[in-house]
Amino acid sequence: CYVVQSELTITTIKQEPYAMSKGTQLEGFCMDLLSEVAKKLGFKYRVQLVRDGSYGRQDDSGNWNGMIGEVVRGEADLAIAPLTLTAAREKAVGMTKPFMQTGISVLLRKDISEGAGFFDFLTPFSAQTWVGVLIAYLGTAACIFIVSRLSPCEWSQPQSEQNRFSLLHSLWYTAGALTLQGAGPHPKSLSGRVICCSWWLFAVVLLACYFSNLSSSKTSESSQLMVKGFEDLANQDMIEYGCLAGSSTLAFFKNSNNPVYRRIYEHMERSKSFVSSMDEGIRRAREGSFAFIGESVSLDLAVARHCELVRAHEVVGMRGYSIAAAYGSPIIKNLSVAILQLSEAGELAYLRSKWWASSCIAGKGKSSAMQPHSLKGMFLVLSLGLGLGTILAVLELTSKSRRSAAEQKKSCCTVLTEELSLRLRTSDAKKSQENVEKDKEKA
Repeated sequence: CYVVQSELTITTIKQEPYAMSKGTQLEGFCMDLLSEVAKKLGFKYRVQLVRDGSYGRQDDSGNWNGMIGEVVRGEADLAIAPLTLTAAREKAVGMTKPFMQTGISVLLRKDISEGAGFFDFLTPFSAQTWVGVLIAYLGTAACIFIVSRLSPCEWSQPQSEQNRFSLLHSLWYTAGALTLQGAGPHPKSLSGRVICCSWWLFAVVLLACYFSNLSSSKTSESSQLMVKGFEDLANQDMIEYGCLAGSSTLAFFKNSNNPVYRRIYEHMERSKSFVSSMDEGIRRAREGSFAFIGESVSLDLAVARHCELVRAHEVVGMRGYSIAAAYGSPIIKNLSVAILQLSEAGELAYLRSKWWASSCIAGKGKSSAMQPHSLKGMFLVLSLGLGLGTILAVLELTSKSRRSAAEQKKSCCTVLTEELSLRLRTSDAKKSQENVEKDKEKA
């Protein structure tokens, strides 16, 4: 192993959360990484900020600025920062194995989203749930209709009385109860009231779940951004977009042969929409009508710190952040081994979770549509209520049939069959009603 000198000069750049001021010292992900690497390799270090505040860019004459330039000129032994590993930098300095993987993505405000659809009010429930609610509605209306015809308490004289609960009125009554508006007349029989109470309870819980999910979906972030990726970004002209000037992100679009990426680069060059720092790009994205293109890791940090921002799902140009040293320096091997050891031990993942912790309130994510199993308890209660009401109606009719059979000295089954035939056959009931009316007219 290469024995490093007693004290190394480290150059870095202020960028949250990699290196931030804390009094007279610096703290952050890169500072913690530097401390862990120094313990493994046994060297002391002195940290200084890069003078020109740049990462490292090569000009037309071949000279490098920023942290890469300081390492090339020997002003610093190491550069520890979110330095992207690129071919150009690899030619000028030595780069270690990446300590963090990243890519290129887009940062926008959450309110830059698709317009509301005509049927967005249906999103609180899934399609299966809506089908279940429709079946429950029709089943309840059918039970009310049947019970109102079977129960003697509801329809005592089928020969002379008209049933108040026709099929249409049962549907209307059930719909009125579902919307908490009510629609009279109400059932008088015990069986009908049991069914109505079950439906009322089901309706109250259903509406509570619906409005809760609807409110959550309106206040949460929209997962369907108008800009889902770089092709959407290139095909629109309402949102301005740009990236960090002189960054590897800009070089990616400049050197790409992909026509979409070339259009994005040409647009940024034409409109001069570059930003001078990450903070400026994040600030412009927070102001709205601007999409900031940058490293996905840095954009994730902005999303964790600013709850009004969201990162597009598409990530392209995967690359890594590495530590830079002088070209050909033997310390590169030791640093790479130390980084791999920290990764295998889970230390890098711990540092990532430590410094990328979100300050947004938990539970702000987009709520998913409620599935039928979430309301299975209420569907069960409603089913039991419908079954109990129907059984009670049959018992009521059986009780009346037994009394009538005793009075008429007929068998109970014969009277019960006649009652069922009279009550369930609408045409006969109508004829009986017409005959009664004719008798009254003759009289």
